[in-house]
Amino acid sequence: MAENTNTEEKKLYFTIGEVAKMFNVNTSLIRFWESEFDIIKPQKNKKGNRLFTQEDIDNFHIIFHLVKEKGMTLKGAKKKLVDNKEDTVNNVEVIKHLQNVRNLLIELKNEM
Repeated sequence: MAENTNTEEKKLYFTIGEVAKMFNVNTSLIRFWESEFDIIKPQKNKKGNRLFTQEDIDNFHIIFHLVKEKGMTLKGAKKKLVDNKEDTVNNVEVIKHLQNVRNLLIELKNEM
């Protein structure tokens, strides 16, 4: 699992399907959030397919945290990002680190 994360971090662009799979949501939600949040700015190839950068993925993590995990409305999440994005980013980073520690501890427990 950790190997996959390293591979994803080295990729320059992600398709909408890959992003949807990362967050276990439908591609329609990814398109919707893209239209609702200015911080999501995918590039498009000649066919018009969206290509998301790591920065877009990081922004999706923030939006996902606010909307899905904390239960905020879209309006509330937008306001939070405008009013205090740095604090929100820091909170998301702490949560990601704690989840990684938890996963490591579970792996260690399973190896015993």
